[in-house]
Amino acid sequence: MKHYIVFLMLILLSTFVLAGVPDTVEGPKACKRCGMDRTAFARSRMLVMYADGTTVGVCSLHCAVEEMQRNRGKQVRSLMVADYTTKKLVDVTTAIWVVGGKKQGVMTALPTWAFARMEGARSFIGENGGTTSSFDGVLNSALREVQAQAAEERAVVREIEHELNR
Repeated sequence: MKHYIVFLMLILLSTFVLAGVPDTVEGPKACKRCGMDRTAFARSRMLVMYADGTTVGVCSLHCAVEEMQRNRGKQVRSLMVADYTTKKLVDVTTAIWVVGGKKQGVMTALPTWAFARMEGARSFIGENGGTTSSFDGVLNSALREVQAQAAEERAVVREIEHELNR
């Protein structure tokens, strides 16, 4: 009987320990755009779901915008983002977005984080700074950044081509 009780206690203890382990991140493991590990960047990851049923996992808002830019002809059915606090996916339109602050962003010069609840956003702002923003605001900022980066890349390619043709 004593062994049985010890055995049950061990099972219960292991259940509580495993319950505290964060869930694994949905596939794919690597960001489709930049190759970064989406589990390592679980707090900023996003999932783009197209109307044709295809799904693309990315590490950040920057990579999500890049993905959608490269697939302009595909209709986006749903766009999900990780809640910074819980790492669970939420719809981008219902998330509370925090922009700026001292915590370095992922794939961006302007840090952008999403929260499922206002309390999480306020707590983050209290610790790290930043301001809340709408999804349209963060989307437009990310779009401008992606477009500027693409223009810089095109300029570098032209410069290299010019050097090679000398």
